[in-house]
Formats: sequence, structure tokens, C-alpha cells
Amino acid sequence: MKRIRVIPALLIQKKGLVKSVRFKDHKYVGDPINAVKIFNEKEVDEIVVLDISATVEKRPPDIRQIREIASEAFMPLGYGGGITRLDEIRDLIAAGIEKVIINTAAFLNPDLIREASAYVGSQSVVVSIDAKKNLFGKYKVYVANGTKNTGLDPAEYAASMENAGAGELLVNSIDKDGTFEGYDTELITRISEAVRIPVVAIGGASSIDDFVLAVRHGASAVSAGSMFVFQRPHRAVLISYPSQAELKNKLFNQFS
Repeated sequence: MKRIRVIPALLIQKKGLVKSVRFKDHKYVGDPINAVKIFNEKEVDEIVVLDISATVEKRPPDIRQIREIASEAFMPLGYGGGITRLDEIRDLIAAGIEKVIINTAAFLNPDLIREASAYVGSQSVVVSIDAKKNLFGKYKVYVANGTKNTGLDPAEYAASMENAGAGELLVNSIDKDGTFEGYDTELITRISEAVRIPVVAIGGASSIDDFVLAVRHGASAVSAGSMFVFQRPHRAVLISYPSQAELKNKLFNQFS
């Protein structure tokens, strides 16, 4: 039985917990620390915290808030948002973060990935890749919270980030984000076939069946946001997470 990591992703905007649809229409869903406390009780594998306003607002990570969140987390914690320098990475590790997640700065300054990998080890350096299709059906990488089209192909970019020292990739489909339509399995396949490092799929999950499909298409782990914070069909806020028995029966046993 292979244990697949199932990772809640918490989006922070102006210190509050929010959720988006296709990187837009952000809805406030509560306090991130309360969410972490609930996920502690659910025995989640790890948590990803992404401050989606930091880069847009051109500010560094909020170390004080991050330290507060990390102090409440009983599981490994990854953080992304506003990271541009190695000293910020040092501060994040000192604050209790186990993985740093870098998006825009990885595109603007790939040397940061090399420096970070040399400092904390590649296993703690995650490059986040946000991608969507253009009018011609071609995938392109976006940065700055999905607002800037780099013109780069995601698979080629993923390979370059692996070469730069990234130990893991967080692959997010902008088109699928918050839609409950399932992961973009084509995107997952293309990137996973281009690299040797783990690929974490995110964007669109609505059920454990979606986790299974993502892994079958090359993902090493799966992440979700809306699935774990909304109760459908009315998107009422309700923090949830599958039981360990559900995950074992419906996911882990599929890959024994």
C-alpha cells in the first residue's frame, strides 16, 4: 500500500483565509489559525499556506503571522507568498516552516532556487507552477497570482526548475481552481513526464476519486482547497477532511 500525501491548501489574503475560483472572486472563509487547529484534529499529512496578496502588494512574508500559524500546526507546514530573498527563507525556516514554496521569484530569479536548495536542501524547496491554456489550447505558465503570462511552456519550465534545484513542484491549474471539476490531468501528465521530482497536483478536486485520477496521471501527492473548506452545493464554509479509513480504502489501496 502506497501512502499518497493529501494536503489542504490554505490561501491567505490580508491575513484572512480566503478561497478563489480561477484565481478570482475571493471569498472570505475564516481565520487561518482556526482552520489549522481543525486540521490538527483531522490528522492531515501536511498543510500548504499561500499568501496570495504578498507578491502583488510587493511585500515580504508576514513572519509574525506565519510563526503564529506554525506554532499551532502539528503537521509539516509549507509556505509560499512574497519570498524573494534567501534571508527570508532563513526567517521562514526559523519560524517553523518545513518547505518554502516559490512562484514568481523562481521565474524572475532562478538563482534563488539554487541558493535555497544549497541552504535548506532541495527536499524543502518547492516551486509552484500556475498554468492555464490560451485561446490556441497551449498551456502557459503564469506568475504574480495568475496575472502575468510568462509565455513559457509548463513542462519545459518544470524541467528547468528541477535543474535549478527544486525538490518538488506544486502544479496548479488556473482553469480548474475552485471549480470542483476535477484536476487537469493533461497538465499533470505533461509535467510529471518532464521531471523526476515529485509533482503535487492542485486545482479542481471534489472527491477522493479525483485524487486517484491525479495519481494515475503522474502526481506523487494531491492538494485541495475548496474541497476541504466548502460544503456543497451552496459553498457554505465547513472545514472537512477524509477519514484515514476513507483514504486507505479509496486511495492508498489503489496503489499497493
